Amino acid sequence: MTSVLTRPELTPDRTPTRRHYVMCPPTYFAVEYAINPWMQPGIAVDRELALAQWDTLRRTYLELGHEVTVVDPVPGLPDMVYAANAATIVDGRVYGARFRYAERVPEAAAFRGSLPGTYCEPSFVNEGEGDLLVAGDVVLAGTGFRTDPRAHAEAARVLRRPVIGLELVDPRYYHLDTALAVLGDHDVAYLPEAFSPRSRGILAGRYPEALVASPVDAAVLGLNAVSDGAHVVLPAAATGLAAALRDRGYTPVGVDLSELLKGGGGPKCCTLEVRA
Repeated sequence: MTSVLTRPELTPDRTPTRRHYVMCPPTYFAVEYAINPWMQPGIAVDRELALAQWDTLRRTYLELGHEVTVVDPVPGLPDMVYAANAATIVDGRVYGARFRYAERVPEAAAFRGSLPGTYCEPSFVNEGEGDLLVAGDVVLAGTGFRTDPRAHAEAARVLRRPVIGLELVDPRYYHLDTALAVLGDHDVAYLPEAFSPRSRGILAGRYPEALVASPVDAAVLGLNAVSDGAHVVLPAAATGLAAALRDRGYTPVGVDLSELLKGGGGPKCCTLEVRA
């Protein structure tokens, strides 16, 4: 594994593919409770700034040629902005979310009517693309803090793809999408320290040339990134990761989501992909 590839043959041209994303504006965003280490109830939130930062992310996707569907926010659900947690969608099959914490449970129903495809109500706790990341023909599935490991088998049945379970061990990286970014069908970036020894072995075996992120970049949720195969939208503060991505032939696109980081989220948390 290496964080920087310098040999020319290992920096191929990257080809973007057009994506369809679902997002929800942070109209009612606030930090009113603490369900992850990033959240400090009562911390001042500049909602106007949060909306502006979110809209910059939305417009970034549009400028890159992607489609964005915006779901109306619901009063009393401050975390709806983290749309990635609403479901996992593959080939028109929608594996719905079942949230672990009561504060977020109503979000699943709030999103359901806006998600295209055949909806499957889950039997086990899973928090959508927060813990279920599609990587080519497999799904990388996190557990340890939020998603019930029994949901992995259920996801495999619904999405009809093999699911590879990965155990998270650092509470700062409570969802898989905070500790690992899918860059391409067979390319990922991740923070080894966020995973159990067994899961590190799985990742090293499957992705021997993976980009290994630094703890400094992970600490600003740099791995909470969205890739179209060529452009990688990530937190602007993750400068080391951006440089490493550039060395690999990707085009990093930095965005500032500092207000939404107060709730423990970044670009990927705000972005649910629709795979028709």
